[in-house]
Amino acid sequence: MQLYLIRHGQSENNHLWASTGSSQGRHEDPELTAVGRQQAALVAEFLQRTDPAWADKTYDPQNVAGFGITHVYCSLMVRAVATGAAIAGLGSVATRSALPLVGLRSAHETGGIYQMDPETGEPVGLPGRTRSYFEAHYPTLRLPESVDENGWWNRPREEDDEIPPRAQRLLGMLLTQHGDTDDHIALVTHGGFYNYLLAALLDIPAERDCWFGLNNTAITRIDFDPDRMRLVYMNRVDFLPAVLIT
Repeated sequence: MQLYLIRHGQSENNHLWASTGSSQGRHEDPELTAVGRQQAALVAEFLQRTDPAWADKTYDPQNVAGFGITHVYCSLMVRAVATGAAIAGLGSVATRSALPLVGLRSAHETGGIYQMDPETGEPVGLPGRTRSYFEAHYPTLRLPESVDENGWWNRPREEDDEIPPRAQRLLGMLLTQHGDTDDHIALVTHGGFYNYLLAALLDIPAERDCWFGLNNTAITRIDFDPDRMRLVYMNRVDFLPAVLIT
């Protein structure tokens, strides 16, 4: 299995923070900005590129021959769904048809869907988008059966100690379904949760204070071979023009 961890395109909250250095006015589930939509289109196009001259290479650590994505998963936060839809919509190079986009409840950003109470300053959990919302805006998205008209979140803000086991469960699911295959998996997720995924893969203790940067729509590639795991590259954004690196 080859696993490609991809961050969503720039969100309205990302832009807010970059512009003001503050989360004041943040949205609990922001949309992509115009820049984010451009980034999503460009990463989708990049994942489609191929070079037949490299097709017979036994090892292609920079994906010169192409990516050969076979499965696309995404968080159920709108910015990740929109990015995943761009990637899945261009489809498989092999079949020239759109790939299924599969939504995962477990791939969301740390904390989940919440907003800060203006009076108490405490986080308040919110519902999240409903099944009818996703069906209207992203009709090709495959939703978990548990997503209904009450929203997919509907719980308090996620606590910090809940995040590492969630990362382990998600990786376990991917390895169970794809670990012994030649599948090439694109997982569209979030910058914070990405750190927990890497910590789980690299067995980094929770008490270690470290941070792995991931730009909007950047790609990190991890190969799972029968005898070892290989971190091939991280935070790849060479497909973006400088003005779109956020």
